[in-house]
Amino acid sequence: MKKRYHFIKLIGCSMLCALMLAGCGGKNSAENNPVPSEPERTEETAHSESEERKEPETTAQAVSAETTAEPEIVETDWSAYFDGFCGAAVVYDASAGRFTVYNRKPAETRRSPCSTFKIISSLIALEEGYIEPDASTHQWSGEVFWNEAWNRDINFKEAFRTSCVWYFRELADEIGPERMQEELDRLGYGNCDISDWEGRLNTNSNNRALTGFWLESSLAISPKEQTQVLERIFGEASVYSEESIKALKEVMLAQTQEDTGISIYGKTGMGKAEGVVADAWFVGFAEHAGQKIYFCVYLGQTDNKNVTSTAAKEIALRLVSDYCSLSDIKTS
Repeated sequence: MKKRYHFIKLIGCSMLCALMLAGCGGKNSAENNPVPSEPERTEETAHSESEERKEPETTAQAVSAETTAEPEIVETDWSAYFDGFCGAAVVYDASAGRFTVYNRKPAETRRSPCSTFKIISSLIALEEGYIEPDASTHQWSGEVFWNEAWNRDINFKEAFRTSCVWYFRELADEIGPERMQEELDRLGYGNCDISDWEGRLNTNSNNRALTGFWLESSLAISPKEQTQVLERIFGEASVYSEESIKALKEVMLAQTQEDTGISIYGKTGMGKAEGVVADAWFVGFAEHAGQKIYFCVYLGQTDNKNVTSTAAKEIALRLVSDYCSLSDIKTS
């Protein structure tokens, strides 16, 4: 009986509260105090309400602008590494939001990527299944090329490491212009210009097997842009599969230093114009203590110097090793 009494008491209180609230509506109800019509709202009030509505959007835009801010550029003198070679070098520490640049003007000037572009064509082919790392042999046509290593049936790993042009010419044709263009646009790869698909602008060769848009032709990219593209591929925000990245790293491994724990990955590239070396590259990234830096060393035509991609690679290996050791990128 006691429980029932409390229950009835509660119902009665609830009804009483409801009646009191209804009564309080009197003078302050919407019916008795209608919302002022639009003309009665002052300009100051309208402006204030507008600002309140915009505040969250403005804050979001400010945060977005901050997170997408361009990394700082620090110029430095690495001339001792270049020993008289004309060129440029860029080290991009994405975690620190910093480019360290030697010779800024050539570092920001677009040139033909030459065989460094094999990183991109390999990536797309791996993602699309055009090649399997352990089962990807292309048949040699029988044409004798200047590089003896290319005169045989060759698989992906051998083709990458020997920079076999005819293999990657066939691979590019398998990928096709449409798919290639999509990926270059997504990566923001230099000028993204593959219009000279056949490589007819190349003045050093008219052999269809040894030309393409990436060889002294329509496609161009700067050393600074090279490092940014590599970060989009191998960085934390990469959209590419673990399998493709693993296969690509395997063929790009250039040096592992057991004493320092530094591993350097990269790809050479070299192009000629009228028989003279016009561009020489070594681009890639280094891993140390769980961190990555991205780098590019570029050499241009230099009087009284033998400009080669091998020379670019040697400079890069020394420079990057010293950079990692001296700056201790694990604390970046």
